[in-house]
Amino acid sequence: MDLQKHAQRQDAAPRVTELRASDADRDRIADILREALAEGRLTADEHAERVEGVLNAKTVGELEAFIRDLPAAHGRPAAPPYAPPRPAPGAIPEEADADIVAVFSSAVRKGRWRAGRRMHAYAIFGSVEIDLSEAIFEYRQVVIKAVSVFGDVQIRVPENVSLRGAGGGVLGNFEVHTLDSAEPEAPAVYVDGWAVLGNVEARPKRGKRIADILDRVHHKVDRTVRKHLGR
Repeated sequence: MDLQKHAQRQDAAPRVTELRASDADRDRIADILREALAEGRLTADEHAERVEGVLNAKTVGELEAFIRDLPAAHGRPAAPPYAPPRPAPGAIPEEADADIVAVFSSAVRKGRWRAGRRMHAYAIFGSVEIDLSEAIFEYRQVVIKAVSVFGDVQIRVPENVSLRGAGGGVLGNFEVHTLDSAEPEAPAVYVDGWAVLGNVEARPKRGKRIADILDRVHHKVDRTVRKHLGR
């Protein structure tokens, strides 16, 4: 009799697709949809419609339905992260395209702006914010020299670029959250410098992705097609 009851309990157990969806499940599906949008597999309207469905989904099965026609749902191996090498000596000029200085004050660079090849940020008893999450990247490699003396330098980058750092702190904090992009065309941002009794931090801004990567890929394809057609 006990064996029969045990078997009945097993038969009554819900399937995985019938389980209630968690926030982590929704985030996983949303990430797959975002990648599909970036790859051109979904239009903006399709992406928006599916994301809305993901937010309202109650079970794991309902979530899986939104990615059933995408390669990621069928075990396609993901592209390995791209680990960019540091710029060769002399590859990037030592002279900065922009100096961002805050002395007993604050300085902010954010929004839609063009990022040069090299930027210098100095926070002396002040704060500097460099937000590249909506910037236009004209170069594949961007170097930021950040120096903080009794100050604070905050650097934010899109979550689909590569981020590297080399520096240190003297009774301060120098922290760069290393990031490897899965997109070979993605820019790479290098943060170097020192924090003396201050703070320097660089990390990705979640939910912000660079759109210029797709533009560059499309231009590259157009040039290839025009060359092939002899135009």
